[in-house]
Amino acid sequence: MDAGARAALKVMPPRRTALFMASLLGTSLLSLGAWAKDACKPLYLTFDTGHMGVAPLVAEVLQRQQVRVTFFAANEATKEGDGSLGAHWAPWWRARAAEGHAFASHTWSHAYWRADVGGPQAPAFRVRPSAGPREGQTYTLSAAGYCAEIAQAADRLQQITGRKPLALFRAPGGKTSPALLAAARSCGWAHVGWSPAGFLGDELPSERFSNKALLAQALQRIRSGDILLAHLGIWSRKDAWAPAVLEPLLVGLKQKGFCFRTLDEHPDYRDWITHTR
Repeated sequence: MDAGARAALKVMPPRRTALFMASLLGTSLLSLGAWAKDACKPLYLTFDTGHMGVAPLVAEVLQRQQVRVTFFAANEATKEGDGSLGAHWAPWWRARAAEGHAFASHTWSHAYWRADVGGPQAPAFRVRPSAGPREGQTYTLSAAGYCAEIAQAADRLQQITGRKPLALFRAPGGKTSPALLAAARSCGWAHVGWSPAGFLGDELPSERFSNKALLAQALQRIRSGDILLAHLGIWSRKDAWAPAVLEPLLVGLKQKGFCFRTLDEHPDYRDWITHTR
């Protein structure tokens, strides 16, 4: 407290003195809260869709740990129901929206980029989806067609949740080209990959990469500002990652001073999101 404040206290009636001190304390607590938010080391946990078998567990852990994430969704085949963006899973997505999570597109048919075709004046892309009626087929999409793939998943998310998804997308497998990224940005979508240390390894074969080793590696390597990647179920991994790793990872990272934010707060994307769409 400065000299002026101390002098003012000497001439104040007791009731006014108490109110003045309460005001100072409130200001101090607000400042402390702002400092604590700025002092935490932010991480951006993201989940791509998958077979959805672990989706209920993931939701329970996130709620218990009070962690908000960004979900990138495609309409992928699931262990139960009519696709990850179908009617069966719609209540699950609505519940995540109510909890304050963020959403973005992973392309509707989980369409992997394979190659650029065409030229600068008419860019087009060879793609191979892993979901939908053309699963496993390789064919060509125009730039407008690829943008429609992104938009279809985003539109479905908005229809289900009532919330507008972020103006972001993630290409399946993170596979892109400069031409594809430019085409997507021209129709209002910025691409989000992940940090090298943020690859959490749930796609890797459990015979070679145990959950214990993946957890230890993540806790050692993750740094402030990293974008982390996991999935809502991987068909090929025999020893599922999320039941063993997700909660210990969140707890361990919090103990190291990390906090979790959604991608609309990421410094590389927040201005784009604010001014796009």
